[in-house]
Amino acid sequence: MADSIQLSWWCLELEPPGELEESLTWRLESLGIQRVALRYRPEEPQRRTLVAWLPQADWPETERERLAGALVEMAEPFGLSLPPLRWHLQPEEDWARSWKQHWQPDPVGQNLLILPAWLEQPPEHAGRQALLIDPGSAFGTGSHPTTRLCLEALEQIPLQGALVADLGCGSGILAIAALALGAREAVASDTDTLAVRATTENASLNERAESLEVVLGSADALGKLLQGRRADLLLCNILAPVLSELTPRFESLLTPDGVGLLSGLLVDQVEPLQHHLETHGWDVALAADQGRWALLKIHRKRTLVT
Repeated sequence: MADSIQLSWWCLELEPPGELEESLTWRLESLGIQRVALRYRPEEPQRRTLVAWLPQADWPETERERLAGALVEMAEPFGLSLPPLRWHLQPEEDWARSWKQHWQPDPVGQNLLILPAWLEQPPEHAGRQALLIDPGSAFGTGSHPTTRLCLEALEQIPLQGALVADLGCGSGILAIAALALGAREAVASDTDTLAVRATTENASLNERAESLEVVLGSADALGKLLQGRRADLLLCNILAPVLSELTPRFESLLTPDGVGLLSGLLVDQVEPLQHHLETHGWDVALAADQGRWALLKIHRKRTLVT
């Protein structure tokens, strides 16, 4: 009888402004919602609908309201309002085949590969370090530029034996990548329970559960995980206003010789954030940019001894 029970899904639909399309997709995926698609008609390519499917059992009304609030916040830095979200229930269907065929190995940088867990590593990418992702049934990875910037930057930093702190970890992919590239240990935090769950699951999938600890909360919670230590590398892929608010806490999380990678900000937000960081004692450099998005690299200012 159990096999005859049909699972129902919440289908979420909205028409995002073009400026928000990537960010909303990234936010959904960072929260572990990987059943995401962009739907449009070939004759009207500009009229695009963002669609996401969520298991009904895991998404009661309170959780859906919280998700809606998180998406609305994504529009605020752009000075935009989010169109109404539409929710409707639909029965389980055999999506897996059509979803999985859209998931392909995704090479990033020189050495990394985002790999759907059900696929074999392609021979042409045999030399890359695979980061396994298993979102269930999904339409695509939708890797956001800010995540790619961080992943590419990680390849340029000596990580052997490093202690890494990931503040606002989302799916956990950055901490997992750091461990794959040689870091000894990683601690991570996020203020969203869905992100904490996604990071935990992804760590297990990549056999990193023993070296990656994640907790619900922000900088204070992350500091408690460090247990009096400071990290060699701080990762923070969060929107610019949040980066600004968190700046006073960076010193307590990072060793005096440590490096911070800050992303999630627009190119035109770099200058004011750079000035803000410098007033708090940080040397700041624009490490990379992609399209409208930027990555900053920070370290503590040196005190000259005369």
